[in-house]
Amino acid sequence: MVMARLWYSSSPVVDGHPLLDEPGFWPAHLADLSEGHPPEAFGCDAGDAAAMLDQLQDPSAWPTFTVPLAGGFTIVVHYNNGEEFTTTDYFLTHTDWSQDLVLASDDQDRIGPGLCWPELAALLEAPPGAAGVTDPHARLLLLLPVLGDGAVPEEAVTAVVQALVAQGALEPSESLARHLLQGHPMWGAEGWWFDEEERSWICEGDHSPRKVPLGDHLPPHQRAALEASLT
Repeated sequence: MVMARLWYSSSPVVDGHPLLDEPGFWPAHLADLSEGHPPEAFGCDAGDAAAMLDQLQDPSAWPTFTVPLAGGFTIVVHYNNGEEFTTTDYFLTHTDWSQDLVLASDDQDRIGPGLCWPELAALLEAPPGAAGVTDPHARLLLLLPVLGDGAVPEEAVTAVVQALVAQGALEPSESLARHLLQGHPMWGAEGWWFDEEERSWICEGDHSPRKVPLGDHLPPHQRAALEASLT
């Protein structure tokens, strides 16, 4: 079962942001999504990718990343590195909340997908003055594992190709971009529809936390702010 984020306070959590600029980060972070595509497609060699994967999965140092959104919301990416397993958890947080929302986790419960393409596209630009992962290309690639949308438009392919090149790929690879957009192998690409009454995207996937309106337990003002941050 996915670890509640408050439990990480007693774990060896480290700031992962410096790793974003290290060789091998993107093929390591996206290893589950990019099967069949060598690290060279990301612009790095296999040795760097393997070394980075070891670092990301180090039981003595669990990297964490923050993706700031509008309205004070944040998506927090946590590597959860046990002695026998490693999972990656994606939380949606706000300072006013007593409990975070789990968007996705590749632990044994298979929680995901947590975002559709219209939402992910809407949050690529960081709020002015925000701290954390602010580069739109890095934000897109970091959150790709949360995505699982069976109706991504061609503009999504273009956006991922541009992000890969901006983050070090030597040549544009539409093949790699399309593969990454097929969704995490634990949940794949699912159907989504927009509930006009609830003002929320709903996912049809069996393992998705988005089978119900996002934040439906929140007070109306917090719910409205959450909707605004994702649209």
